[in-house]
Amino acid sequence: MAISRFEIEAAADDLQRALVSAVPTTRLLNRFPDLDVDSAYAIQLLNVKRALASGKRISGKKIGLTSKAMQNMFNVDTPDYGHLFSDMEVTNGRIERARMIQPKVEAEIAFVLSRDLDNPREISTQDVLDSTDYVIAALEIVDTRMGDWKISLVDTVADNASSGMYVLGNVQKKISEIDLKNETMDLYKNGKKMNSGRGTDVLGDPAYCVAWLANKMRNYGTLLKKGEVILSGALSAAIAAEKGDVFKAVYSSLGQVEVTFY
Repeated sequence: MAISRFEIEAAADDLQRALVSAVPTTRLLNRFPDLDVDSAYAIQLLNVKRALASGKRISGKKIGLTSKAMQNMFNVDTPDYGHLFSDMEVTNGRIERARMIQPKVEAEIAFVLSRDLDNPREISTQDVLDSTDYVIAALEIVDTRMGDWKISLVDTVADNASSGMYVLGNVQKKISEIDLKNETMDLYKNGKKMNSGRGTDVLGDPAYCVAWLANKMRNYGTLLKKGEVILSGALSAAIAAEKGDVFKAVYSSLGQVEVTFY
């Protein structure tokens, strides 16, 4: 069941205040028990519109909850998506921990598009491959604005798919230069290996994830556009980050990407 426009605005206000202050709000589903997925995306898109009106620029999109590890974390069986803004990109490899509420780090393969994915028919995996300029290693730092990570699918959807910040590597590969499904990744925290993953861990194929995202977003009037960074989903479980932690993801052909929390 959908919630009212007034409730959508109230929920969006709470999430925005939490984002700016780094002080969490309460879980939305507890306050709005009729919150459904469409209403949750309406909350997300309202805050996206507000961000654009304030001068922010969309730099890409992200798909979440694609790996079994992340789906198990939220007890769901479907992905979700969110928006990336240019001020979310970490370009110096350092993040002030106090700016975030409960960050977790996950390693992904990012796609950078050479053209809009705007086919009138259903977008296929091949369409994604044909529309990709290059792929690159990425760390996504997810965060929740709702007190803890005991949240539902509609909570994270409303909260911009728990988007926080992201870091890109420096090795760019054309589609012809990489085996996406068999690309492997090892994630380290403070020099200790925490987990591993490969391309097949995200719905069987990272490019399929991007196709799913493109088709899903069209339901809400949004496209994946030329030049955008598309985070295709966590290759393994997300790891909590605290002040002083250093994370590094090492890929089989995409090099490595690193971030430090201070």
